[in-house]
Amino acid sequence: MSGAALTATSTVSPAATAAVADGRPGGAGPVGRPAQARARRSLPSWRRAVSPVALLLAWELAGRSGVLAEEKLPAPSTVLTTGARLAGDGSLWVHLGDSLTRAGTGLVLGGTAAVLLGAIAGLLRLGDDLVDPPVQMARMLPHLALVPLLIIWVGIGESLKISLVALGAFFPIYLNLYAGIRGIDQRLVEAARTCGLGQLARLRHVVLPGALPSLFLGLRLAIAAAWLSLVVGEQVATDNGVGFMIMEAREFSQTDVVVLGLLVYAVLGLLSDLALRFAERRALVWHTGLRAT
Repeated sequence: MSGAALTATSTVSPAATAAVADGRPGGAGPVGRPAQARARRSLPSWRRAVSPVALLLAWELAGRSGVLAEEKLPAPSTVLTTGARLAGDGSLWVHLGDSLTRAGTGLVLGGTAAVLLGAIAGLLRLGDDLVDPPVQMARMLPHLALVPLLIIWVGIGESLKISLVALGAFFPIYLNLYAGIRGIDQRLVEAARTCGLGQLARLRHVVLPGALPSLFLGLRLAIAAAWLSLVVGEQVATDNGVGFMIMEAREFSQTDVVVLGLLVYAVLGLLSDLALRFAERRALVWHTGLRAT
């Protein structure tokens, strides 16, 4: 092949190179396909709403047709009417505010302790020897079974509810953070040391990014455990909160209010999980894992 032909075949125009890099139609090679896949993934996934809507419709039809007794499980429309009434007189917002305050306080306290102890146990050999064994022993105890002991220790006031939430949030965060730190490839740390990064720089650029996916998983599990703990805590000697609203409604056989309280817990859990997933996507833009096809 002549020199001119070689030059013609090996020269790529800047426009074509930019098209390949940007994933435009001009760059229909392997580099362009990931950009197109990201564009498809950014589209709203309406299919996730199909099954919840179908369940609600089936529930409504069963309630209206008499398959489900009204006093056993009222229809969603009845529950929504009750919710609008309680929201109108302000009682629902008062109970909701009290529950959110307890859940937020317990999550902050339990999450802070879990992050500190998980980091100490995961990064330091002495911390692993001193911190991890008692934590592993304590996690075998159902924290909800500690209610009688917590009543003796902290009483039956707000401290009991917050303590239960903090305990429920502590163990998922601690265990996942500990596993995330220990799961980091030692060769990455050694490579960072070889490149001249100091200890703080290695923590920032290697350890923290490597442990973040596990930490977010622990946070999602902790939020679910926190709401579960709050349901139990608000049913013990209290006069406010969504859990109290449910227990009071049970005493008067107000099934619609009971179901409303359960739906409030479910919606709060769903919204908190969605917010955390959004934060996870923003914080882990560099992380590419296996996606369903």
